[in-house]
Amino acid sequence: MEWRPASLDQLIPGDHRVRAVWAYVESLDLGLLYQKIEAVEGGVGRDAVDPKILMALWMFATIEAVSSARHLHRLTQRDLPYMWICGDVGVNYHLLSDFRTAHGDFLDKLLADTIATLMHQQIVTLETVAQDGMRVRAHAGSGSFRTQKTLEKCREEAAEQVRKLREENDDDSESGTSNLRRKAAAQRAATERQQRVEKALKNLEELQQQKEKRKKGSGDGARSSMTDAEARNMKMADGGFRPAYNVQFATDGDSRMIVAVDVTNNGSDGSQMAPMHKHVVESYGKVPENYTVDGGFSTNDDITKVEQGGSKVAAPMTHDDRILKRDGDPHERRKGDSDEMAVFRDRMRSDEAKAILKRRPSIAEFPNAECRNRGLYQFRVRSLAKVRTSILWYVITFNFMRMRHLRIM
Repeated sequence: MEWRPASLDQLIPGDHRVRAVWAYVESLDLGLLYQKIEAVEGGVGRDAVDPKILMALWMFATIEAVSSARHLHRLTQRDLPYMWICGDVGVNYHLLSDFRTAHGDFLDKLLADTIATLMHQQIVTLETVAQDGMRVRAHAGSGSFRTQKTLEKCREEAAEQVRKLREENDDDSESGTSNLRRKAAAQRAATERQQRVEKALKNLEELQQQKEKRKKGSGDGARSSMTDAEARNMKMADGGFRPAYNVQFATDGDSRMIVAVDVTNNGSDGSQMAPMHKHVVESYGKVPENYTVDGGFSTNDDITKVEQGGSKVAAPMTHDDRILKRDGDPHERRKGDSDEMAVFRDRMRSDEAKAILKRRPSIAEFPNAECRNRGLYQFRVRSLAKVRTSILWYVITFNFMRMRHLRIM
């Protein structure tokens, strides 16, 4: 055994990527995050942890496929790169978990500002944009879905449990800090369960209305999850059905950087193209010349809207094999087609349009694969808003890694 005097900084190699993460975070304008700190110099309250530390921790954790706040907290106590980021500043998993979901607006602005800067440098061109979706497992089990009758019964039971716990808390027969904490925790858990059931019932009404619009019955068979009311059962890549969210990425064709993101609880990619195209145009003030998607997006309404918006859609022709078997021409105008849809069909017979479509997998599926490699298989947060903020961490980190690869920074 020998003792070697060395600082924490000396234990981290000069070319370690954690240093690149820290340098990137230091270059950002974190004014929005600092404005939310309530404990300031000269005022009351405990010193706040610098947002730079928390942001660097989550970015580096995302790179290393760490998605659990508890696991990240353990890493800050035992792994040198995470300890180096903290610099002897203590963090706990509650703080890490809250920070991950509390700053969606900031991450949205950071994404838009980053892409706008790269457009000014002509690195991101938006000449060709590809959109693709992937389904990510929700933080809920398949057995958590209940019908309206069962949810109403659960609501009554939850309300009764909360009432009993409140009465017990009013009884001062048991004293002591540990007993008070135990009672408070039990009441908090019961209240949260009651809130989840109420939210599930509220979302059940929306599901019933959607089912009636699709003309698939009265909607009485609709079910909502007690764990995450906004999650929906979706068909996954392996053919099974599980509670999930549909994550949508729009990617620039030249730089392969994600320029826009959205998350929905609609299991179909149909009707997802036009809103994303509109978001890209409004965010960056530029209409993509070409917009390429796969067959799941190729609906008459979406293609019509995107073509009217000024972009040329490149997508696979639907049911072309059936038409060819009947000795028909899949590129001819069909009954019910809009003028824009007819133009799209005719364009897809050209070699230029086929070449653009051929590029789609290398553009659109690249960020999907990278996010999967970073551990994006299941969300650890609940509700659509928190899930969207969570996916933004993957997007920001993915773009950071792309900038390093392109030697922009």
